[in-house]
Amino acid sequence: MGDPRKPRKAYQTPRHPWRKDQLEEELHLVGEYGLRNKRELRGHETELSQIRGIARTLLGAEEEERGPLERQYLTRLARLGILPESATVDNILDLNVKDLMERRLQTIVHRTGLAKSIHQARQFVIHGHISVAGDIVSVPSYVVQREQESRIAFHARSPLSNAQHPARAAPTGKRVSRIIEEVAAPTAPILPEVSPEVKEEVLAEQPLVIPEVEEEEAPAEQGEEKETQPA
Repeated sequence: MGDPRKPRKAYQTPRHPWRKDQLEEELHLVGEYGLRNKRELRGHETELSQIRGIARTLLGAEEEERGPLERQYLTRLARLGILPESATVDNILDLNVKDLMERRLQTIVHRTGLAKSIHQARQFVIHGHISVAGDIVSVPSYVVQREQESRIAFHARSPLSNAQHPARAAPTGKRVSRIIEEVAAPTAPILPEVSPEVKEEVLAEQPLVIPEVEEEEAPAEQGEEKETQPA
């Protein structure tokens, strides 16, 4: 038993963690499912390894012990939505890590259209806006059972329960675009119609002639000499 203040790791690391193809695949999964870091991915890989280990144990057990344990284990995986109800033990060995991450609450919130992106779905879950069967669940990695899928919604006390909230997405899962009203261009004023008789009278009238005003001569300058008169 170790120190309770230093709990053990809940995941196992791969044997060859520095392979290029493996690093690229892990980076793609982290971005696709909106994981915080690779520790979450390691947890799902460890869980998948345990599921496969149980399946190998069942395949190696005797027929008398295998029958009830196999039905019980397949029923549990079907209830979690990881496998269909008609699956067998051989189908467990065909599972991959994506099959487990598809059952995360964060992923289902995004798939059902409650969030615009996988990262927004994580934000909604962590902030307590999502409820499962009426109870708030703030853990993005919560495994949703098959019967709980239809009972995932915004919590009644959450402001996101209002369909007009700007953070809500459209029912199809697409981004809700803003409705911008187009401003009509100003139109010219409508002039009244003029009858043809009025037009003829206006054309027949003589144009008004404005007489030109003659300019006054400028007064003689004071400094000019006056003409002398004869004595």
